[in-house]
Amino acid sequence: MTRNVIGGRIEKRISVDGIGGVFIYANDAKTLSNWYALHFGLRLETYEEGKVYGTEFKYRSLSDSSKVDSTVFSITQSKVSLPPERRECVINYRVRDLPAFLEQLRADGIEIEKTEDFDYGRFAWIKDPEGNRIELYQPLS
Repeated sequence: MTRNVIGGRIEKRISVDGIGGVFIYANDAKTLSNWYALHFGLRLETYEEGKVYGTEFKYRSLSDSSKVDSTVFSITQSKVSLPPERRECVINYRVRDLPAFLEQLRADGIEIEKTEDFDYGRFAWIKDPEGNRIELYQPLS
């Protein structure tokens, strides 16, 4: 949480507390996954044959060393053909309280594209001023 001084008063603001994942979209997800496996030594699991491959980098939480956190690295088959000059990559930012963070963003005039809950976490999507898609993630555990 950060503190900003606005109009003479201190405002507590919720902040992002980590990178939840990096998601690369590809024209040929399987071939790109094999490239990362060969050249970077990554053992990418098949999450969805021909469409999604990934791995998790696990590490101990700094705030509680008994807890293990992870950052996902995923390569996903693009639904549309991506031109050579433009590729899409989505960074997933981890937050502790997604509803409160979204309320703060809305108050700042930022449009929330979509929210979705899964059995492993809550998600929301926004765009930055350049039009880059941002994924926000609150783990459930």
